[in-house]
Amino acid sequence: MKLSELTKGDKAEIMKVNADKALRDRLISFGVMRGEELTIKGCSLAKQTMEIEVGSTLIALRADEAEKIEVEKI
Repeated sequence: MKLSELTKGDKAEIMKVNADKALRDRLISFGVMRGEELTIKGCSLAKQTMEIEVGSTLIALRADEAEKIEVEKI
């Protein structure tokens, strides 16, 4: 399942990040990596952006970035 398919309040575990090296490195610097748990804090109306919490870090992602993150809903 893709991160972009989740809605506000959902929790998931990150399974894989299918991104180029630059984006993958940026996400890892925020704690977005395989095995981490995340919570969806909010989404824009058209789901063009979403806010996730990984650990104690809040991160805003664009829809195309969220498409590249595979998760398993908890």
